[in-house]
Amino acid sequence: MKEENNGTPKNKWSRIFRKKWFFPAVYLTIAALLLSVVVWYQNLDNQIQETEDDQSSESYTPAEHDEDAQSVMDQQEVIKMPVVNQDQAEIVTNFYDYNAEQEEQENALVMFNNRFYQSTGIDIASADGETFDVLASLSGTVTEVREDPLLGNVVALSHENDVVTYYASLQGVNVKSGDKVQQGDVLGNAGENMFGQESGTHVHFEIRKDGKEVNPESFFNQPLSALDEASTEDEGTESEATEEESVESDGTQESTEESGTGAEDASSQNSQNSNVEGENSTDDTSDSSSSEDDA
Repeated sequence: MKEENNGTPKNKWSRIFRKKWFFPAVYLTIAALLLSVVVWYQNLDNQIQETEDDQSSESYTPAEHDEDAQSVMDQQEVIKMPVVNQDQAEIVTNFYDYNAEQEEQENALVMFNNRFYQSTGIDIASADGETFDVLASLSGTVTEVREDPLLGNVVALSHENDVVTYYASLQGVNVKSGDKVQQGDVLGNAGENMFGQESGTHVHFEIRKDGKEVNPESFFNQPLSALDEASTEDEGTESEATEEESVESDGTQESTEESGTGAEDASSQNSQNSNVEGENSTDDTSDSSSSEDDA
């Protein structure tokens, strides 16, 4: 009896081992345990990373009134055309570019007193020929407000990086010297002037970098820093041009000087002509008085 009882458990386990479902069940149980361990390990790793991120975010304190961030924002201001509606604006006189096509160069010449002058900026007019508000192309400080007999009312604004914007042929002026203006503020109204009579009602707009005029059309919708890159390229071009000019004859240089360079040259020449006329009238008066004395 004892031998039969001792053999019963062995026979029971052997019968279980012979079942077809036994080993698949064992494999599934082991796989489930392994999968549970993997999932638990991944969750533990994610919790550690989240804890580290929270600690790093808590330790970061943004600096108030960050000057570096402010300077970066200032550089993002782009150069705008000085009009309210660009779709209604028309450039009637181009900037004189020595590398431009002949047709564009001809459209950049201004005739005054039977003499051609090279335009140092652009003339902007409205499509309907009416007056319009002239806006500040960039934020800056008003450095000049004056009334010129040939150019009309003139306003000049200074900006960062030795940049100056210049507005002429204004009918009325809304600012005064020393004012701080923001981009888009109204400086005045477009009008007419003697120098650009053919352009009708318009505003004459110039951009000057380091005292030298540049083509405004090339920098519209461009950041202010683009003028620095153009200035560097121009310096290399000017050095090459200077070497070439040193080889040219004096006669070629004289003909270049006679061509004129812009509206301000015409204004200066007009003042000189007025002085000459005044001197001639004085001479005529003195001659007539001497003739009366002789009589």
